[in-house]
Amino acid sequence: MVLDIHAKPSTPAKPGTTTPGMITWVSGGVARNISECMLKLGTKPFMISVLGLDVPGQFLLNAWSSSGLSTEGIQKQEDITTPVVSNIIGADGELTAGVASVQAVEEKLTPEWIWQFRDTIRSSPVVMVDANMNPCSLEAACQIAEDAGIPAWFEPVSVKKSKRVVSIAKSITCTSPNLDELIAMANALSCRDEYFSIQNLQHIRQEGSLESMIQVLEPAICLLLEKGIKIVVLTLGSDGVLLCSRGGANFMRSAMRNPISNRYRSPLYKAVSSSCPLNKFHCAERFKQHNSHPYIVHFPALPASVVSVTGAGDCLVGGILASICSGLDIMQSVAVGIAAAKGAVEAVGNVPSEFCVKRVAGMDYKEALFCRENLPYFCEY
Repeated sequence: MVLDIHAKPSTPAKPGTTTPGMITWVSGGVARNISECMLKLGTKPFMISVLGLDVPGQFLLNAWSSSGLSTEGIQKQEDITTPVVSNIIGADGELTAGVASVQAVEEKLTPEWIWQFRDTIRSSPVVMVDANMNPCSLEAACQIAEDAGIPAWFEPVSVKKSKRVVSIAKSITCTSPNLDELIAMANALSCRDEYFSIQNLQHIRQEGSLESMIQVLEPAICLLLEKGIKIVVLTLGSDGVLLCSRGGANFMRSAMRNPISNRYRSPLYKAVSSSCPLNKFHCAERFKQHNSHPYIVHFPALPASVVSVTGAGDCLVGGILASICSGLDIMQSVAVGIAAAKGAVEAVGNVPSEFCVKRVAGMDYKEALFCRENLPYFCEY
């Protein structure tokens, strides 16, 4: 849980002087943003985190409590300095620069604190950990989930912190890196920088087609899958999402399926099922992968009027996880995530003030699901 301070200049910023603009306090933090998105899509996440008894901590706690969610898992102490991130947002809504002070999560969110909530973890449909946690705490949370047969989702957070996947890769069901984080994770898991440098990605983004990009990225994707991660949700920004696995669609569905879901009572499940049942695109599975290559499905991003992209990735994951908790299929869940991400980039702040479930599960969902000739795009390489 992080206080995000967003600074958006009204004119181009100049070094060495102040610039007029707007400064806003926003509730942030990767896990917190994902949880808020899930809440607004009809699920009730349980948050395990730390806050200080300072002004930023009170700001975050008040916002969380007002949502009606439990604060039991949030450790609150006077000797904790609440994590704060200060971001400069450009006129295009992109992050220009930022400074993060989140040491409290690494130092105070301990395995002992997490272990206190083992029964809650064991009774959850899915557990999401973000890489702000220290390696020992990541291992503790993932071990509890693995022992209980609960799917574990690893959110890499940043290039540097994404490397913490090394100690937990075999326990991870799914991870959601961007291009930079994918390469960093692959290099860390290979114990040497055998994959192309992150700097070379810029050329691939600008010059290459989607197909050529996938061919270049495939070795890194394969390495993550070989190390035990079952599903990779690779985020490509305006190019959408790649859903990758060594098994086919049925394998991905079974990997993320958990009997502890709320499918029959969830408004999201009912809205998606009535809008566009999963069996409408089972025929897409006639596409086969070669044995030595991953199974890849491309979901293009939806057209949007961009205000800010800072919460897009978190809302993508939040939409997917809310859908999984509601009992939806992984394919349906990614489509809902794409629709949620569209809502995020069109709003001010990290998470829209509200989501219209009917819209997310309606036209936006169907457009995300039935892209490219009314079928998800299955790539064979």
